[in-house]
Amino acid sequence: MKTIPALLQERLRSALEGLSFGEFDIKDVVVDVTQASDPRFGDYQSNVAMVLAKRAKMNPRALAESIRERFEGKGICAALEIAGAGFLNFRLDSQWVRARVEAMRDDPRLAVPEPTVKKKIIVDFSSPNVAKPMHVGHIRSTILGDSIARIAEFYGHSVVRDNHIGDWGTQFGMLLVGWKTILSLEALRADPLGEMERIYKIISARCKDDPATMDAARQELVRLQAGDDENLALWREMIRLSQSQFDSIYGRLGIRFDVTLGESFYNDRLKPVVEELRALGIARESDGAICVFSDHKGPQEADPFLIKDKEGWRDNPALVLKSDGAANYTTTDLATLQYRNETWQPQEIVYVTDGRQQLHFRQVFAIFGRWKPDEARGVKLSHVWFGSILGEDGRPFKTRSGETIRLAELLDEAQERALVLVNAKNPELAEDQRREIARIIGIGAVKYSDLLPNRQGDYLFSWDKMLSFQGNTAPYLQNAYVRIRSIFRKLSEGGEQWASGGAIELDSPQEIALGKKLLQFGEVVPQVLEDHRPSTLANYLYELANVFHSFYEACPVLKAEGNQRASRLELCEIAARTIKTGLGLLGIEVPERM
Repeated sequence: MKTIPALLQERLRSALEGLSFGEFDIKDVVVDVTQASDPRFGDYQSNVAMVLAKRAKMNPRALAESIRERFEGKGICAALEIAGAGFLNFRLDSQWVRARVEAMRDDPRLAVPEPTVKKKIIVDFSSPNVAKPMHVGHIRSTILGDSIARIAEFYGHSVVRDNHIGDWGTQFGMLLVGWKTILSLEALRADPLGEMERIYKIISARCKDDPATMDAARQELVRLQAGDDENLALWREMIRLSQSQFDSIYGRLGIRFDVTLGESFYNDRLKPVVEELRALGIARESDGAICVFSDHKGPQEADPFLIKDKEGWRDNPALVLKSDGAANYTTTDLATLQYRNETWQPQEIVYVTDGRQQLHFRQVFAIFGRWKPDEARGVKLSHVWFGSILGEDGRPFKTRSGETIRLAELLDEAQERALVLVNAKNPELAEDQRREIARIIGIGAVKYSDLLPNRQGDYLFSWDKMLSFQGNTAPYLQNAYVRIRSIFRKLSEGGEQWASGGAIELDSPQEIALGKKLLQFGEVVPQVLEDHRPSTLANYLYELANVFHSFYEACPVLKAEGNQRASRLELCEIAARTIKTGLGLLGIEVPERM
């Protein structure tokens, strides 16, 4: 089912093909149609006349008039309207909208079109470190990556969810020293990650002041890397205990992975990667390390291997092998890219990390393009980065004592705070029902508050705001769904049977507005994947809920009669499905009662 902008674009292009632009060829021009910024001027708009007029050195208003004369909008919209210097405005025909909404109702995809080209997409997200509890800093990557994967899969792409966990590195030498000297088995049984974090902090601090402890940590790491049976067994136990607690968090969040491969999985590939980069002349020795420098083939401003200071441009190389012979994140990420291309042949790989890693991924992507140019042309590499979570004081979100907040504790608090609200609204429900509703509301509130803002900015974490039933929040949208479902519950309690499938009528302005807003769902879902911003979908759902409330207040549903009543029930059913589906794509559940 094509989107409305796609249909209008086709008709606009047909109108343009009958016009003469001299030597200027319009075949490669993007004919863009977007939702109108001001509904007073129509439902959709296009600035194509202004774009073409500028390129062809024509009068934009006169060109817009010529387009209007040739535009065939019958069956979709009325005659084109021209505004300003040449904006083209479209007003949808209400009968066409009515038929389109009926088609949406009968479409399990809710009018979301299938992609022109279906892709294999790898989404790399969450990526916690072994032996450390997941904390508040993992929220954004985990929730954002899950939503992108859900939306891409719903749209029609094949998705591989990859959790690239941190399970290798110098920290394991310190952990092994701590495990063998100061580990409390009782504490390990009670809280494995907490105990591993404790021993790591102690040994790490000792390493800074005590050369003997540092030497012991190095020796334990060497044994581990050499395949010592005892150290390998302890390392595997650290991974097992960590993964168990990671899985507990993921289970609570409703998140799954197709692949969980730690950094250690790629160890055997690291040395060959470096050797190949050197053999190709991409990497070379510098002060004992192996580095990749600029090839000076592009503009300096866009070159990740150059940096500008007061003295001008200078080298900003990427290390692929340290002077002590150790690989680093760049080496591992290149080996991971190589493996992913060999294993899945993806058309896109999406990395979801915080904004501090922008330079790292720019360099990795650039190195890969020089190392594997043919493969690089076949895969789009996307770094989806995000800002920080701040407390209401505007500082990094931490406990009152300044400690990092554990993710499990954050989710516990979200559910407990939601339970207070549920107890106040529905004290008559059984406790297990109230706790289940609180779980859905609390976790949904945390997810939505993270997905709603512009991902590239920081956002303030506010319990009161995220759990409010007013404003653009998950509880507000969940409550909107529950209110719609209550209409059908009243029908059932009254002994009435209702089955979807009847004719839909759009007579009042509020019904027409709701029909148009529902149809936009098919446009919004693909839009999210263009720039990986689930906030686009979140804002749409909020707008839809508001339009529905306006419809509900102006158009009685159960008090209406005959065909009008049946039609309004149809609109209610489609709105409920759309809100539930949209929230589901954000990873948010909906309760049937609140």
